[in-house]
Amino acid sequence: MGVVTKRSSMTFFSDGNSHYSHRVRIVLAEKGVAVDIIDVDPDEKPEELADHNPYNELPTLVDRDLVLYEADIMMEYLDERFPHPPLLPVYPVARAQSRLMMYRIAKDWCSLVDGILADPNGRQAEGLRKEFKESLLATAPIFAEKPFFMSDEFTIVDCCVAAILWRLPVLGIELNEAAAKPILRYMDSMFAR
Repeated sequence: MGVVTKRSSMTFFSDGNSHYSHRVRIVLAEKGVAVDIIDVDPDEKPEELADHNPYNELPTLVDRDLVLYEADIMMEYLDERFPHPPLLPVYPVARAQSRLMMYRIAKDWCSLVDGILADPNGRQAEGLRKEFKESLLATAPIFAEKPFFMSDEFTIVDCCVAAILWRLPVLGIELNEAAAKPILRYMDSMFAR
């Protein structure tokens, strides 16, 4: 008799090259959530995705009758639906600070990363790389202060930061300056998880 595998009630449509998909996958892994992950080529999206998501975009999370299609909303939903381990702080002030950090990462880093990934060999890519690397190096002291990004605990903010740092080689960014040591230590710690 064959082994019967139970299909998860949760499905995650993911783009393996996207840091937005990656950050949600990190949350899913941290929470140990049983999920069917469907890796999707953004140029050949299945019809099923358009049935779920009016924007036909990745990532998309389907949990029974609920469909979510914005990475930060997915991460917060997963943190509330699967409370252990918590990835957002319990206290309102600390929770707001985490959300503000996610917003700043989106404004300051994601726009640059997305610009580079959209056209890695384009005319503007080199300027975006330089700006992102300078911004990253400017934050190096923050990486040195605590074991996680501005925290003593692994949080939802680390999910965002780690997904971006994982892509440094693809972005064409090398951190070999002495000032980058705290960032490299952080990366080693995150990627070892």
